[in-house]
This record gives sequence, structure tokens and C-alpha cells, in this order.
Amino acid sequence: MDRAAELFRAPGSALSSHPAASPSSHPAASLSSRLAASALATEGEVMSNDAFHAWFEERQRKHALRVTRITFDELQGWNFDSATGNLRHDSGRFFSVEGIRVRSDYGLVREWCQPIIHQPEIGILGIAVREIDGVLHCLMQAKPEPGNVNAVQLSPTVQATKSNYTRVHGGSAVPYLDCFIDPDPLRVMADVLQSEQGSWFLRKRNRNMVVEVGPEVEAGEDFCWLTLGQLGALLRHPNLVNMDARTVLSCFPDWRAGSGTAAGAGLHSDTEIRSWVTGRRAGHEITIEPLPLRETEGWHRSEKAISHESGRFFSIVAVDVSSHRREVPAWSQPLLEPHGLAVAALLVKRIRGVPHALFSARVEPGFLDVVELGPTVQCTPESYAHLPSEDRPRYLDAVLDRRPEQTLFDAVLSEEGGRFHHAQSRYLIIEVDEDFPTATPEDFRWVTLCQINELLKYSHHLNVQARTLVVGMRTLL
Repeated sequence: MDRAAELFRAPGSALSSHPAASPSSHPAASLSSRLAASALATEGEVMSNDAFHAWFEERQRKHALRVTRITFDELQGWNFDSATGNLRHDSGRFFSVEGIRVRSDYGLVREWCQPIIHQPEIGILGIAVREIDGVLHCLMQAKPEPGNVNAVQLSPTVQATKSNYTRVHGGSAVPYLDCFIDPDPLRVMADVLQSEQGSWFLRKRNRNMVVEVGPEVEAGEDFCWLTLGQLGALLRHPNLVNMDARTVLSCFPDWRAGSGTAAGAGLHSDTEIRSWVTGRRAGHEITIEPLPLRETEGWHRSEKAISHESGRFFSIVAVDVSSHRREVPAWSQPLLEPHGLAVAALLVKRIRGVPHALFSARVEPGFLDVVELGPTVQCTPESYAHLPSEDRPRYLDAVLDRRPEQTLFDAVLSEEGGRFHHAQSRYLIIEVDEDFPTATPEDFRWVTLCQINELLKYSHHLNVQARTLVVGMRTLL
């Protein structure tokens, strides 16, 4: 057993002898056993790993997108409001780019203005799960998005905003949508509202769903059945499993074999963790004031971009897109383009023999409930390069100065390709030394995986970056 597997193996569990290794012989096996068996099936029952990569390369060729940067004046169906300067679609649907003024007691900068994406409707992110030859498989889609660095990435069965699945754009119907509209409650494995990037979206939420289906559901041309074990391995490939797939995977019940942790085994009790989150939400102050986009101080609009005068943070740009394989063959839209590669890192260690991860209580302007738990470090390092060390994010040095043997997970993965242009983050899970301090500042806590899995049953507790890292931890069998 390697270092990562040993760290994240639950106390008392034995992967090699787990009874769920052959679920077909246990028709009444518990859900946890069925999920664990799928996680251990790294080669798949329907599509081998080699067959998947061949299939996926073919999808990339067939779904090639033509994405061209254009001026704002060339946008079709989008216009700047004459009174506010906000960028909106003529239909009033999809999303808009607006301005906000933020005042907060969190972080180095306590007041600022910025553009933000406002998309109040709730979309559906859903993975259909089916037992095939006794092993649970997930129905995944090869989906092109205009903001992806490589066009096509592996997405959930359904990834659609309400404007998309109600066909405001006049395009074709969303495949498999009926699996997630009013499903049989007995077939639902997970159903929870989760946020997206709170620094770029204003109170954006999606319904994350996992629904078990029967043999009548088959994989279409752009879909394939993969086990959790195969998906876990693919997560380490750069820019392959998209953000929407990762957030739904995090909402699955924990699939690590023997993942239960005895009550009271954590550094902090479940009640203490919940009280800490509530206390941070009550203690931190943040006010969000709508602001006309034209009045966002420090931001300037040119023919092709809305950018900050410092050159940092992000820009709003416009693109023209054409594809013969999407619901709509051609369109134009704004995208948010980040400046620099972000880092989302989680520090982990065993405390009292139990795996813990160091989460932060983050305040972001787009969160619905002030605070969500984020990674230990979440930032774009180059944005802080000009600052003295004492003004850099806490624990950033521990991430940047890590030794190779401490790195348990390391992958560059894309953020939402439908709204962001080439947004990528380097996701890291780093095992710290035994003498790394257990005592933490007030906005940080060591949390067990069992406690995190419990919080994921409820909305708005872990941010989208933290959810990706939870999936990463579950792959460290």
C-alpha cells in the first residue's frame, strides 16, 4: 500500500478483503458496498481504459469547436444596457455581467468593486448510475464547451442551465433530462444545491443529482459508461474530467471501502465543526451592493475586454463559437477570462491516527450564506507576488515549498467552460510532516473525511474547489 493509500485508509479497514469486491454475488449489498466495488473496478466492465481513450479522442475530433475572439460590438443577441452598462442577453435569460461593490472584514482588501456574472436560475448537473454486470457505472458525456482549453471534456450525463433545457436558444432537446426531472425518490442517491465560484458568480447554484437508472437507459454516441475507479484515474489527467462532473462526484456517498470513522475520532466533534461554520457565518461581515457595470472603479472597457487597471484578476471578453455537434450550431457570448493559473491546495495529516484535512472558512462575494469551506490555500499566486510575505495567503509557503514526496495528488483541471475562458487551477493534496501545527487560526479547522462527507449532504457548505479536492481524496485508496 502506497503512502497516499495508507494515509486515507479508514482505521480498521482492509481494502484487499473488502466483501464488496464481487457485488454480483451479493444482490442485496448495501449502497456503500456497491460504490466501493465500483471504485475498485479500475478497468471497467463496459469500456476498457484503452477503449475509452480511443473513444474520447474520436469525440474530440468530431466535436472540435471554432472559438474566435471578437469585439463586444460583434456579439449577436448581447448588448450593453444604455443606463447601467450591464451586459445582457436580449432574451433576458442565460446570464448577465453586472457590477458590485463589496465591503468585508475578510482578507487583506476590505472594499473593492468588480464585474460579476449574474445567473439566478438553477441548472441541473446530473449523473445517471446503472448496475452493469454487477458493478455500478456512471453515464458520462463528452461535451464541448467554448471556454475549455481543449474543447471537449468529460461531463455529467446532464449539464444544463434552465435556459438550456427549456430551450430558450431554440436548440435541440437535452438528452437524458427525463432521468432527473421528478425522479423516483427511491432511485436518488444524491440531490443537493451547490454553489459555483463565489468570486465570479453572484449566488449561482446548481442542482447536483445522482440517480440510479435501469437497463432501459443506454449510452448514446457521445456518452459512455465508466466505473468510479475509472473516473478516479481519469481525474489525474489534465483537463479531462470537467468541473461539473467533479462537483457531482463529490456529492456521491463516500465510496472508499470501509470509510466509516468512529464517532469522536476527529480532532473536533461533529457538533464543534458545525458550530464553527455557523460561528464564522455569523461573525464575518460582508455587504454586496449592486453597481452599474459602467461605474465599477478600477475597471475599464475597451473594444474587446473589460479589465482591471492593474492587469490582474480577470477580464470579460467576447467570443464567437461554431459547432455542428451542439444543441445550437453557432452563437456568440461573453466569457470571464482569469489571469494566471490558480492553485487550490489541501494540507492533510493523520491526527490521533485519523486522516484530517485542513479546510478554511472562506468569504466570497457570490456565496449565498457568507461562508463556505474552501481548500487550505485557494489563490492565484502571481497576484500576490508583489506583496510582502506577511500579506500572502496563510499556508501558501507550505504549498509552494512542499517536497515531492509530500504531494499525494497533483492535477491541472479546468473550471466551468461554459462561462470561463481557459480557466485552470492546479489542484494539490499535500501531506504535511507530523510536527506541522495542529493548532489553527480561527478561520481554519482540521476536519475528518467522515465529517466532510456529512456536510456534503447539505447545500452551501463546501465551495466548488473544495469539492474537487474531496473527490481527489477519495481516489487515494
